[in-house]
Amino acid sequence: MNMLQQLVGKPRMMRRVVVLFFSVFLMGVGVAILDQLGFGTDPASVMNLGISRMIGWSFGNYVLAFNGVLLVIILLLKEYRRIGLGTIANMVVVGYAADFTTWVINMIHPLSTETMTVKLIVFVPTILMFMVAAAFYMVVGLGVAPYDALPQIISSRTKKLGFTVIRMAWDVTATVIGYLVGGTVGMVTIIMGFFLGPIISAIAKKFQPWFE
Repeated sequence: MNMLQQLVGKPRMMRRVVVLFFSVFLMGVGVAILDQLGFGTDPASVMNLGISRMIGWSFGNYVLAFNGVLLVIILLLKEYRRIGLGTIANMVVVGYAADFTTWVINMIHPLSTETMTVKLIVFVPTILMFMVAAAFYMVVGLGVAPYDALPQIISSRTKKLGFTVIRMAWDVTATVIGYLVGGTVGMVTIIMGFFLGPIISAIAKKFQPWFE
């Protein structure tokens, strides 16, 4: 199924598209705030933030380039069905939304200078926002980022290991790389690992009928 077929072949398409773009924008906002708080981010962002700072690129530019390389790999593997509007939206919107949010925060008042109490007050709604947004971005069924698609492809082709094991290894690898290049690994990284999956399942169960 190509992207055009995907766009015309699903019910409630306008609703799916609106929710998709709103979700990936909120994910970018969440990454920026969590990074400012210094509690770590999701595994992919730990790696991407670390590498982008090491090489002197903006987060948005690096995320786009990195996922572009992974997208080429997916195309070479002929896994076209993994690609959709959600793939492009995630590649483009999350990183640049994070860059924009960081710029706005730094213009107003950097969160990194706040007290621990203020950081914790901001942290709770922010991580909930990020995880719910990430869940909706997947639930709308319009494709996922190349970073998220490759573990699915590996799982479907190896058969020996389940998707959960492969995804955990994938995220742990990203976290280790991020840590080695100066990314911040913290409680957010751990919370994402344990709770993002269940939240996605809960959102899917509750809201999937909304898109049918």
